[in-house]
Amino acid sequence: MRLEFRNVSKTFGLKAAVDDVSFALDGAGFVGVIGRSGAGKSTLLRMINRLGDATRGQILVDGTDILSLGGKAKRAWQANCAMIFQQFNLVPRMDVASNVLHGLLGQRATLATIFNLWRAEDIRRALAILDRLGIAEQAAKRAEALSGGQQQRVAIARALMQDPRIILADEPIASLDPMNAQLVMDALKRIQVEDGRMVIANLHTLDTARRYCDRVIGMRDGRVVFDGRPDLLTTSVARDIYGADANFTEDMTSTAIEERDEDIRYAAVLVGG
Repeated sequence: MRLEFRNVSKTFGLKAAVDDVSFALDGAGFVGVIGRSGAGKSTLLRMINRLGDATRGQILVDGTDILSLGGKAKRAWQANCAMIFQQFNLVPRMDVASNVLHGLLGQRATLATIFNLWRAEDIRRALAILDRLGIAEQAAKRAEALSGGQQQRVAIARALMQDPRIILADEPIASLDPMNAQLVMDALKRIQVEDGRMVIANLHTLDTARRYCDRVIGMRDGRVVFDGRPDLLTTSVARDIYGADANFTEDMTSTAIEERDEDIRYAAVLVGG
């Protein structure tokens, strides 16, 4: 599969969230998108999934401009392009297995969905996916009873129920502790390698990008300022991506940089007044 951005821009009013972006991805691989908050990372992923449309440009998948799709063709593409969110987007009071089965919503009749009627083969498949992710024993529990890391693995299982060609993950570990973050990233990497799927993930640490990604795209102010192998992601390159000063360290996250900048601004106010 080939995914290609051709001069893609997305504007909100006078601000360009994504500004004339072009790149191409070929075949299965794990691609990390890094940059500060507001760099355009989430907007980029949402356009691929058609949760938001571009202002101009083309996004081609095997030569077809997915931005031109509508109706049934658009829904079919969205089924082929699963999205995993930072805050999981599960139904808290619904049991885990049913949350996973909801990955099939776009492929089922409305009445069957309303009455929560599922085919036995779909239930078996959902349980097998949960087992693959190490949480089959949680299938009957409400999603809200699980830890954050477990909920994110349920969200991954729901995505896998779609049997997508691409998995998009928008800051999938930003709200998790280090142990659960590793479990989630290990699961995504294993799925990418074993299933031969393309995974594109917005990430917030350089260390994570280096450890899991085959390719890294760095964004700043809506533009791609780096596109290459993770071993080329030096501290100097990271400064270009994050706009950090000489005190930048390699394990800083975009959130940490923003907090540091806020501390500097607050100190300046105190000194000045």
